Amino acid sequence: MRVAFIAVLHAIVEMQVRSRAKTLVIKAWQTQAFFQIFFEIVEVLQLGCLGGDTPATRRSPEHLVTGVHQQSDLITNHEARSIHVRPLSRSIFDDRGDSVAAYARVPSVQKIHCESKTLQTLEAFLESRLVRRYSTEKHVTYYNARVPFLLSLDEGTTSARSALYDDQGRRFALEATPIECRYPQPGWVEQDAEEIWRSQLDAARRTIAQSKGGPGSIAALGVTNQRETTIVWDRKTGKAVSPGIVWQCRRTADFCDKLGSSAWAASITEKTGLVIDAYFSGSKIQWILTHVTDAERKARDGELLFGNVDAWLIWKLTNGVVHVTDYSNASRTMLMNLATGEWDHELLDTFGVPPAMLPKIVPSSSVVGAAAAEHLGAEIQIAGIAGDQQAALFGQACFRPGLSKNTYGTGCFALMHTGSRQPVSQHKLLATRAAATDATPQFAIEGSIFIAGAAVQWLRDKLGIIKTAAESGEIAASVRDTGGVYFVPAFVGLGAPHWDSQARGMLSGLTAASGRAQIARAALEAIAYQTRELVEAMEADSGEQLQELRVDGGAAASDFLMQFQADILGKRIVRPADAETTALGAAYLAGLATGFFKSLGELEQFWRADKVYEPTMPAQRREDLYRGWKAAVARCQYRLP
Repeated sequence: MRVAFIAVLHAIVEMQVRSRAKTLVIKAWQTQAFFQIFFEIVEVLQLGCLGGDTPATRRSPEHLVTGVHQQSDLITNHEARSIHVRPLSRSIFDDRGDSVAAYARVPSVQKIHCESKTLQTLEAFLESRLVRRYSTEKHVTYYNARVPFLLSLDEGTTSARSALYDDQGRRFALEATPIECRYPQPGWVEQDAEEIWRSQLDAARRTIAQSKGGPGSIAALGVTNQRETTIVWDRKTGKAVSPGIVWQCRRTADFCDKLGSSAWAASITEKTGLVIDAYFSGSKIQWILTHVTDAERKARDGELLFGNVDAWLIWKLTNGVVHVTDYSNASRTMLMNLATGEWDHELLDTFGVPPAMLPKIVPSSSVVGAAAAEHLGAEIQIAGIAGDQQAALFGQACFRPGLSKNTYGTGCFALMHTGSRQPVSQHKLLATRAAATDATPQFAIEGSIFIAGAAVQWLRDKLGIIKTAAESGEIAASVRDTGGVYFVPAFVGLGAPHWDSQARGMLSGLTAASGRAQIARAALEAIAYQTRELVEAMEADSGEQLQELRVDGGAAASDFLMQFQADILGKRIVRPADAETTALGAAYLAGLATGFFKSLGELEQFWRADKVYEPTMPAQRREDLYRGWKAAVARCQYRLP
């Protein structure tokens, strides 16, 4: 049967793509694309498109997905939901190898230009499978299944998570593998890059195992990650040249303080939207290149690569084929011009970072390559990338200006979407890129708290006054108040809106009556107080009053914390049905890039509230408590003469 298809060398394949009320016919003139067309037909036969049953392990042909490298000469009909392929015996009228849209006037359709690399023909015949090997620099229309799931890889500071989502945005499975943070010196925070990779791979494999269809049931995957954490590795060996420097690490604080008082400080903030701080990646890269033997020379010669955790994971998943990051992650390096979305050469010179080691910046929702089969059991398209907080904003369906969310994780991060308007903060908040479906800039204003849930972990792991993080809420609720105790968890300094790298943590107001319940309650209340500081700064910058705050993250599961947050803010708190919105956002981005989801409007319909918390605390009580918090913060910022 397959030999008979040699005749397709002089055939035209007509792909009839059916939408709801429209039909688009694409005619492929294929002399140069013979093998591409031949194997398309072979695959169609294997899938049962031209008769026969679709094998259970195969994908059905009901769903047309167009994966592109976001090139300007390819615009697809995103409404297409089914495809039929049939060979036609006709003469060749044009041997140029171009594909043209027969009905160019159909909305959302322009000329489609398909290119492919040499296919491994003999191997495909012998193994009875279709082999596709496409460069990420080229784009291709391919057929996907109506497969049930999207895979999300959510690599955080304390754990690597993985989740499966269906076509209604509902979570089917979730697995997590812990990751160790190391503290070699006061204020220093490190992680093993290989442990990050192994943990993420372990979580992903265990998640995939929960699907009966295995890796064949996954349409695409999205990656979201702890931002700013910096990894530099050898291009040839794939090994990191030093421990990963975690976003919380303060080892470059002195360098940043000097840079902040230099003549370049205003220009850096204007270009990046960031406050000069050790939090961001630029100074971390500079530290590695300076302190690792021969690293500067190797970086200049292109022997070393830099990436935040997203770029590191994608490079590993693709076996070193793809080195990319997205706009949301790049905007946190202090090396990208926020307005242009490009690496800025003046910023690179300031931090001593050679351009050769930087990843390519791509849209958050785009097909960038495929995870090698050896890692996840099958080749799976990588189609979504976003920093964890931008992914959470996307997962909360905050697609329009004015919508905001707060994520309660290791740290605490409040973001407000500002649309196409690049924000300029007057209250020490950050301007950042929001995740977007194309290269059109979308922005957000952000407030970052370094220590939130990590304070609860400290109570558990260092003080030993609780056994589990979940227990903290029960213990906190066992007393009416803290008895005047305030806990400022400035373990690595204070983030927004203070940006004080020298501040350190403090417990104040202790008396003989203070016990573990009061301290546990003070730790949770500290998260809410810090969030109020961010919200007030956002309101001052935007000139608008926040009506409600959407929340997510692990600590958002605490009813005690969420009610206290509503009380101390005096605003409604809304927790979604799935609080793991970081992973959900990555899945959404991958789904939009591959046609699994049709539009942002569809995703907005998926958002569901689980619980709403209304403020009940008297206004005077609220302000009295907040004044006490302000006084405690001032004490932890005290400098000895």
